[in-house]
Amino acid sequence: MTGGTVRPVLSLARRSRIQSITVVAVIVTALVAVFTAPAMARGGHSPGGRPRSGPTQPVYSYANAVRESVWVDTGLDGEGNGKRDRVAADIIRPREPATAGRKVPVIMDASPYYSCCGRGNESQVKTYDKNGKPVQFPLYYDNYFVPRGYAVVLVDLAGTNRSDGCVDVGGQSDVTSAKAVIDWLNGRAKGYSSRTGNQTVRASWADGSVGMIGKSWDGTIANGVAATGVDGLKTVVPISAISSWYDYYFAQGAALYDGGPDVLAGDVESSSAQANCTAEQQRLRDGAPRDGDWTTAWQQRDYVPSAAKVKASVFLVHGMEDLNVRTKHFGQWWDALAAHGVQRKIWLSQTGHVDPFDYRRSAWVDTLHQWFDHYLMGVDNGIDRAPMADIERTPDHWTTDSVWPAPGTSATRVQLDPGSTAGLGTLGPLPPAAGSTETYTDDPSQSETDWSAQVDQATKDKVSFTTGALKHDLRLSGSGTVTLTATPSTSSAHLSAVLVDLGPATIRNYNGSGEGITTLQTKSCWGESTSGDSACFHDTAADTGHVDYTVFSRGWADLGHYSPSLHGVPLTPGKPYTITLRLAASDHVVPAGHRLALIVAGTDNGLIVAPDTTPAISVDLAHSRADLPLVGGYPALIRAVGPGAVTHPAGRTLSGVRGAPRAARLP
Repeated sequence: MTGGTVRPVLSLARRSRIQSITVVAVIVTALVAVFTAPAMARGGHSPGGRPRSGPTQPVYSYANAVRESVWVDTGLDGEGNGKRDRVAADIIRPREPATAGRKVPVIMDASPYYSCCGRGNESQVKTYDKNGKPVQFPLYYDNYFVPRGYAVVLVDLAGTNRSDGCVDVGGQSDVTSAKAVIDWLNGRAKGYSSRTGNQTVRASWADGSVGMIGKSWDGTIANGVAATGVDGLKTVVPISAISSWYDYYFAQGAALYDGGPDVLAGDVESSSAQANCTAEQQRLRDGAPRDGDWTTAWQQRDYVPSAAKVKASVFLVHGMEDLNVRTKHFGQWWDALAAHGVQRKIWLSQTGHVDPFDYRRSAWVDTLHQWFDHYLMGVDNGIDRAPMADIERTPDHWTTDSVWPAPGTSATRVQLDPGSTAGLGTLGPLPPAAGSTETYTDDPSQSETDWSAQVDQATKDKVSFTTGALKHDLRLSGSGTVTLTATPSTSSAHLSAVLVDLGPATIRNYNGSGEGITTLQTKSCWGESTSGDSACFHDTAADTGHVDYTVFSRGWADLGHYSPSLHGVPLTPGKPYTITLRLAASDHVVPAGHRLALIVAGTDNGLIVAPDTTPAISVDLAHSRADLPLVGGYPALIRAVGPGAVTHPAGRTLSGVRGAPRAARLP
């Protein structure tokens, strides 16, 4: 991955039966709409409408579903005009339960993208008829789940589409936009039939149980709302989601993008918000200085410390090669949830910033169906007792673990030792001799792909530490750290540390335009359709590449932020500083015969923004180390590394997944 400017990126069930069966299903559903009670009994539901066992069935009419919009009072006045903001919630729900006096649970996706940018692989936006009634609900949640007895509520975050207020990028306004709707669904907030009118609307059809889902910014809001501990939120499904907005923009003081949250807000705001939210825009700029300091604004947008408040179960999904919302986000959120005993499940793919509907569609819809049935409908289907983790090992090949990180994982000390050639060291259990050093000079034109391609070549811009060919598989599961004692030649310096699997493999092309998927011309259908809202979506296939190396974990930092204090400091040239780089979470098996490498360098081009200086850095190896999450711990390391000296093969350029500079995009 090469390039200069780094900015945020704009995004950001089973396979449908054959056509004849789909036609039959539509006919059956229409009949069921007429004979609701007998159909419910045949479908295995209790008289109250909840299934006794097995999955909920599509017994309700999608075509005749209630489609409506409600504007919910958030209690905020983001625009400062003396009026309380109302956020728009577009609702689709089955008509039959309400007619019979039964209430239904809600699946909710709160998003800033419903008019500006679209959702899903096909960038769907909301559409409305001439009277403003919602017609198209983006994604498949409505098509699939409404016939099964769920309501689907799509919320426009404050300052976007048809909502009042201002976008504050993960702050109080964003989170309250969604939380207020949950409060309304539970009778604790006021809703209105229009944006400005006084006619109130009650959610008399809702049973109070809500599950939030969404990818990227949408999933981030699910995390933020869960962190409030709001009553009624029973589960969240954050996909490729942020857990701390500071960590979206910075890595321990090193800027990941050359713009701040004010730029992001401007990309999604409605025209009304753009005109009336200049004060909020200025607050965003003031609260997010480009120096990487930990300000009050960032603290307010960090959900991890509030994990203790989470009452909802969490089904977390992330691409292990997501270089937009990077994998540190899921790792730190997962660890915090685990520390507080939150019920949870995780899927980790080989993709970049991609929804599981587009890389494992059939299994995903089936699993999500079971998850919502259990946590929103109370079905005892065993999903809460199923393996905790699904992990993609090679394209479309998945394994499971009972818990995650994998059983037997422990932080294992791995040493950095100089080799016989400067710049080519070894990685293993034995500590280096006192006084051992390696030196490199930051070259902002080079990236992790350049370093990895030349891992066995002595170059001035990096230091490589490698094992010999492994005797046994070595699995890393979770988050690790690299501690470096580094002496800079200038007053500022950036550091990068990347873990690389050196060996041939076929992987998803996560740096390609589809970030690991290819969109096909064929379509498959997931639920029921109307003329204005199709349940049919383009199929996808894995976009793969054959490589000689795979970068699977990364960490970056500004050396001036070596102290855990709130602010960075200028460095004194010639003075050593010790800093611990936090490696992003992953789960990767380095196979026997491959080598494990740790590369230490300066600016990772395309992934962090270069500092004003290009320092030479001397690393004191005797006071540096890696602590890696090895399954089996130290004994596994010894078994894999084995006896014998480590030698570097004759230097040659290796091939890997490479990509063009990333264009401006949202999370």
